[in-house]
Amino acid sequence: MYLDLVKFVQDEFVTKKDFPAFKAGDTITVYYEIKEGEKTRTQFFKGVVIQRRGTGATETFTIRKMSGAVGVERIFPVNMPALQKVELNQRGKVRRARIFYFRELTGKKAKIKELRRK
Repeated sequence: MYLDLVKFVQDEFVTKKDFPAFKAGDTITVYYEIKEGEKTRTQFFKGVVIQRRGTGATETFTIRKMSGAVGVERIFPVNMPALQKVELNQRGKVRRARIFYFRELTGKKAKIKELRRK
């Protein structure tokens, strides 16, 4: 009973965003809005998707990028109001849904092969 009510509210009131389908291993660019005092500006975060987790309103995805020699990860909720758009830059060929091993890889080993569509 209670779970049905929660699912109903999520389906009715949570706005669905129209993002391209992406999975772990794909390189994406996420554009999101930042509020600094009175001003708002758009910032982007480009990196490799490490994982997607959750379902419905609580779904999140984690992106990892290298900033200099430091790895930076950021978790984005799919239904975050500040998300403006998601661009799919490159499809990656990986065998797992969560590629945490990617954190330890450096240099050429950290390259993910591009998935070729026919």
